[in-house]
Amino acid sequence: MGLIRGSFSLSNPTRPDLAPLEVPALVNSGAMHLCIPEHLAIQLSLSELERREVVLADGHRRTVPYVGPVEVRFRNRRCFTGAMVLGNEVLLGAIPMEDMDLVVSPSGRSITVNPASPNIPTAIVMQL
Repeated sequence: MGLIRGSFSLSNPTRPDLAPLEVPALVNSGAMHLCIPEHLAIQLSLSELERREVVLADGHRRTVPYVGPVEVRFRNRRCFTGAMVLGNEVLLGAIPMEDMDLVVSPSGRSITVNPASPNIPTAIVMQL
């Protein structure tokens, strides 16, 4: 399938005085969370909420800062999440993708809003 990248806006909703950052991101539905480089966490003045242990693709474990909140925007979608601080590029995982109702197009090697719900994100929830 190859690598899939998209352009996203990241901001700190607790600091409306800071301009959002437009960033390219690696989209990886095999990863779960949002990961951002340290320099972006600093630019957005994100607070470290805790440390979390992560398992890297090579199987190694390490602890990294977990910061937030982060507002992620893509086209007409947005979500609020935390982020692991590691790596040298933004990585968008399955949780924020699902929250914004985004889908990966393997043939087009792109990410887009769900064509079944182009105007408003749809979520699957359970009702008792």
